[in-house]
Amino acid sequence: MIRPATAMLSLIGAWFAVGVLVSFELLPLSWWCAFGVLCAVALLCDMFRLRRQASPELTRELAAVLPLGERLDVTLRLRHAGKRVRRVRIHDMHPGGWRVEGLPRTVNLAPSRELGFTYALWPASRGRFAFAGCQVELTSPWRLWHQRRTLDVAADVRVFPNFAPLARMAGLSVELASRSVGARLQRRRGEGTEFQELRDYRVGDSLRKVDWKATARAGRLMSRQYRDESHQQVVLMLDCGRRMLAEDEGVGHFDQVLNASLALAYIALRQGDSVGLLACAGQNTRWMAPQQGAGGMDMLLGAGYDLRAESSPTDYLHAASELQTRQRRRALVVLVTNVRDEDDEELRAAVKMMSRRHLVLVVSLRELALDRAAIGGTESLEAAIRTAGALRYLDQRDAVHARLRREGIATLDVLTSELSGRLVERYLAIKRAGRL
Repeated sequence: MIRPATAMLSLIGAWFAVGVLVSFELLPLSWWCAFGVLCAVALLCDMFRLRRQASPELTRELAAVLPLGERLDVTLRLRHAGKRVRRVRIHDMHPGGWRVEGLPRTVNLAPSRELGFTYALWPASRGRFAFAGCQVELTSPWRLWHQRRTLDVAADVRVFPNFAPLARMAGLSVELASRSVGARLQRRRGEGTEFQELRDYRVGDSLRKVDWKATARAGRLMSRQYRDESHQQVVLMLDCGRRMLAEDEGVGHFDQVLNASLALAYIALRQGDSVGLLACAGQNTRWMAPQQGAGGMDMLLGAGYDLRAESSPTDYLHAASELQTRQRRRALVVLVTNVRDEDDEELRAAVKMMSRRHLVLVVSLRELALDRAAIGGTESLEAAIRTAGALRYLDQRDAVHARLRREGIATLDVLTSELSGRLVERYLAIKRAGRL
């Protein structure tokens, strides 16, 4: 697309000024005609030269996998093979709706030299996205025209849940990593269930830890060191139905759930356990069998990065049947949902079915707006009605949790802001108690 530049408008203005002088008979008409012909020739020649200009060569450097909400630096490198300096205005065709800094950018390209610059992006949602190309706006040699061209430098990227905090935990111990996500770890009581190694007896060790055969061989007291049993399995069962469409302070519950699930998975994998995923919305499910080691996190990210909460209600019984079919070995099943009183019978039946084989933890997300409404006050009739409705709703919700606990099902009622820490805290407590 070619459009006039500012210099062209100035040239036309000059021609118009000559016409005004001619109208007052201060200049002959032939001057105005001749000037007009010269302007037309200049415009056509400059347009022809602009069309003949080769587009600059451009490459884009960016990661193929991005964390949600984190700053991404994108580098563009340009080069042109002409003999003169070119003025180029650049705008990268990044996914729409993302916050961007540093675009559009105007640069002067020296001949046969590479020029590079970086701009910043913040991915706004998860999934697969495309950079359709890059738009460059060239200026004609006499600066009378601009032409916008689209360079074919398409690229696909995947935006995952925010895994950047996990990278920052890589050098930390499991205990410090757990504390970094908000888990409050209690002092251990009792011993782990898996033998790790023999070591010298320490003051305060229980006599039950003393290995008398090793003591006889070594000639000094030796104690057995235990650790929590590894090679266990954890299945993250995520509700992707309409319950997860709620938001707290502009952040969707489901994105918070994914971030917390990654934190739990990271700690569990560091503990030597395997982590799997069952996402359910309506009667649709997505399954990833439990994986162990560093590859387990990659598999989990790949399996869940494009999951989204849907408007359909979740069929808990169908999801429970799917889990029973696919997960034969006993596992800790962490069901993350938003419990409401109308789900009572179906949810309890589904959890009862799963608990025949598995240890089930029902994590119920509490909406911040409801907590605020429950303490909203009674200064007006409208406020009093809102407060009473919120309190009644929360009481009915608590009653569902109480019925689950009476049937021996562990529950966790938590705000999304506290979810990561509380999940890790409960997982480690179950692990250390040897309940699996």
